[in-house]
Amino acid sequence: MVNSTPTSLKEVLIIEPRVFKDDRGFFKETYHQEKYQEAGINHTFVQNNQSHSVKGVLRGLHYQLKHPQAKLIQVLGGAIFDVVVDIRQGSPTLGKWIGIHLSDQNHRQIYIPEGFAHGFCVLSGQADIEYKCSDFYSPDDEYGLRWDDPELNINWPIQNPLLSAKDAAYPLLSQQTKDNLPLFHPQTP
Repeated sequence: MVNSTPTSLKEVLIIEPRVFKDDRGFFKETYHQEKYQEAGINHTFVQNNQSHSVKGVLRGLHYQLKHPQAKLIQVLGGAIFDVVVDIRQGSPTLGKWIGIHLSDQNHRQIYIPEGFAHGFCVLSGQADIEYKCSDFYSPDDEYGLRWDDPELNINWPIQNPLLSAKDAAYPLLSQQTKDNLPLFHPQTP
C-alpha cells in the first residue's frame, strides 16, 4: 500500500511509502509498479538519475518538450524544497506552482507528470536526489524557466542561490513562445 495525496495541481501527487522502522534502521519500497499504479501513477519508468548538490544550490526550472518526462522524485540523503510549475498551454492552472519539502527523514516522494517544469533547492549541508523518468533524457530537448520569474512568484526558502549559467539565463514564462510550451490535454473519464 502506498499513500497518495493530490496537490493543488491535481495531476501532481505526493507519495508516502510505508516505512518499516526498528532499532536497526528502516526498510521501504521506493517503487512497486502495481502499488504505484493503484496510487494513480501509470507510467513506465525507463531511466533513473541521481543528483548530488550542496547547500544553497538551486536546479531548475527544467522540462523537456519533444521527449516529455514524468518523474518520481525522492531524497536519499539531506533535505530539499521541491517545486513544480504547470506550464501547459490551456491548463486551468497554467503558471501555478506547488512546493514541498522532501527529505531522507520524511521519506516523501513527489510524482510529476509530463507538462510541468521542475526544480529544487538544497536546504541541508548536501543532498542526494534520485528520480525516475518516463522517457530518456535528450540534451537537444532541454527547456527551462527562470527560477525567480516574478509572475510565478515562487516562495523559495533560500536567498542568493548557487545556479548554473544555463539555469540563470532561462527566460520568464511570459517570454516563452507557444512552440516551446506543452499543450494541456484534459483527461477524459
